[in-house]
Amino acid sequence: MSEALPFGSLFAIAAMALATYLCRISGVVLMSRIRLTPRVQRGLSALPGSIVVATVLPIAVRTGPDAIGGVVAAILSMRIVKNELVALLVGLAVAAGIRAAAGL
Repeated sequence: MSEALPFGSLFAIAAMALATYLCRISGVVLMSRIRLTPRVQRGLSALPGSIVVATVLPIAVRTGPDAIGGVVAAILSMRIVKNELVALLVGLAVAAGIRAAAGL
């Protein structure tokens, strides 16, 4: 015996899908109207790093020294090796090592 989803649930799912689509497509539409000067290109190239810092750094600071050490190790290894997977693994290993050494 299966029940059909209520109309409200389907409406909410459709509304969220539409909002997601509009958010994604608006970036493409807006950027097609902006002239990509060297200054704009520098700003766009800095966005990924600043987004990571804005999202990861507060969490690392709240979590403690193990997370901060992992983030620092990941950043340093990324600068050296330039491979995201290696940076991720190094960061996780350092954070786990600090936790193990501290007995957390």
